[in-house]
Amino acid sequence: MRTQARPLAALSLTVATALAVSACGGSEDTTAEASSDSAEVTVSHAQGETAVPADPQQVVVFDVGVLSTLDSLGVEVAGVPEATYPESLAQYGGDEYAKVGSLFEPDYEAVNALEPDLIIVGGRSAAVYPQLAEIAPTIDLTVDNGDFLASFEERVTTLAEVFGEEDAVADRLVALDQRVTEVEAAAQGAGDALFVMTNAGEVSAYGPETRFGLVYEELGLTPTDEGLTAADHGDAISFEYIAEEDPDILLVLDRDAAIGESGTAAQQVLDNELVRGTTAWENGDVHYLNSSVWYIAPNGLPSVEQMVEEVGAAVR
Repeated sequence: MRTQARPLAALSLTVATALAVSACGGSEDTTAEASSDSAEVTVSHAQGETAVPADPQQVVVFDVGVLSTLDSLGVEVAGVPEATYPESLAQYGGDEYAKVGSLFEPDYEAVNALEPDLIIVGGRSAAVYPQLAEIAPTIDLTVDNGDFLASFEERVTTLAEVFGEEDAVADRLVALDQRVTEVEAAAQGAGDALFVMTNAGEVSAYGPETRFGLVYEELGLTPTDEGLTAADHGDAISFEYIAEEDPDILLVLDRDAAIGESGTAAQQVLDNELVRGTTAWENGDVHYLNSSVWYIAPNGLPSVEQMVEEVGAAVR
């Protein structure tokens, strides 16, 4: 029995299958003839609506999170960007996958040479949607960080419906929702938390309504500092700030590790007298996250499953 799709995503697609011309028909319908063996899916996405082939065979992906989802569903892709991939996606950095430029600057000739029937952008690559849409049907699956889980589930369900993986994805989303509920309940008694990112020896903090806001808004952690801004790159902070705020839980993302830079590891950056004096450090509640998952591919289905588990481990 097929699992019913969620209401939040059920309206995202409309499937239109063309009818073959009847042998007994009086007049020829050339449009129907041209589409007699095809099916199209009209996808609502971040930059409009686009008709794409059902179950496309030649797919170019410019978003690592989307690639993570497709990989977990066993969907083959034809072209990927030059990027720093999480270990679980390391094979896409190899020569067996055609490279189509970077996340920010596509190689349009390389894309065109692949003759794709679908191009997918999102997040960092969303700005080049208009140019790529001139080559082939293109959809923008950028996730809205202001309503992360609902937006993420809608985008993932869109992919499932395009590639005929509705049942598999629906089952995983049901399990994910259950785990989110469990983590949120556990977070209520876990104390306050501060989410920080280290980068080239510097530290920034992220609060609600930021790219990592789901830890507070949807997984239930209480922010140590309600006054943090919604800046994309977080608020620059000092070690003195961390000591003064004294979080019960410290969630740490190492940007250098995520992008393959050889900077000082987050564990070394934070290992100082001020941070060691915090409640989080003294209680063993400094949690180093899988940085490539959180930073490079946060909108992938396997990524979100892992992110929820990591926060769950922090509030156990």
